[in-house]
Amino acid sequence: MPRTHPVRGREPDSVQEHLRTWAKMGPMSRTASPSTLRVVTYNLRGLKDDPAAAAAVVRRLDPDVLLLQEVPRYPGSSYAISSFARQAGLLWSGRTRLVSGTSLMTHLRVESTDSQDRRLKVGLRENPRSYTLAQVRQVGGPWVTVVSVHLSLVGAQRVDHVRTVLAELADDPRVPDDGALVVGGDLNENHEGEAWKIVAGELVEVSDDRLTFPASRPQHRLDALFSRGHHQARPGDPALLEGLDLRAASDHLPVWVDLTF
Repeated sequence: MPRTHPVRGREPDSVQEHLRTWAKMGPMSRTASPSTLRVVTYNLRGLKDDPAAAAAVVRRLDPDVLLLQEVPRYPGSSYAISSFARQAGLLWSGRTRLVSGTSLMTHLRVESTDSQDRRLKVGLRENPRSYTLAQVRQVGGPWVTVVSVHLSLVGAQRVDHVRTVLAELADDPRVPDDGALVVGGDLNENHEGEAWKIVAGELVEVSDDRLTFPASRPQHRLDALFSRGHHQARPGDPALLEGLDLRAASDHLPVWVDLTF
């Protein structure tokens, strides 16, 4: 497995531009530990709401890894995603929008391999589906495979896609059977759904039971994080986001967890 940290935020960003932006932002909101990884999952709704508000949410959360769903895929959208990454203080590979709406971003303090998109089978004229994965680690920490998923609106397809993702991860030589793994995203169903239960049967559900959709008046729990190989999991405290306009940022609320490996 290549141990690389790719330059992210292309078109029009650069690592130097990110560093200048971070310098203007002031100190980080938390002190990162080499053994702890903060993973956030967030459905951006194609950045159709207020990208600056969404970026402010992410900056407040200060993730090591940001798992994304509904990243825009319209022509030229790479500029919008790069701008969001810059505002959020994160790095983006610049590749993922070409396959489907999942993606991920990482903080500069995290070492990362190139992210990959893998297509999931859908019917003719149906919305494309994929999942995105990479291996990341804090300096001195273990390698962790992180996966962003956005499941279908169709129940049977959600089950098929979950089984496909788990089977492909099990067959991937870069993902050891006993290796640390985090899967997160928008499952488009709650904990009573069959697809959710399949994931929870393979991994430990590490996020809490807060409702995440719609952000204006949450009534459904659609977004979650699952993990294996961790020693401790601390779900995010919603008080961290007090004072931010979450409704302006997206129609989903973010979910996050601090995982100790």
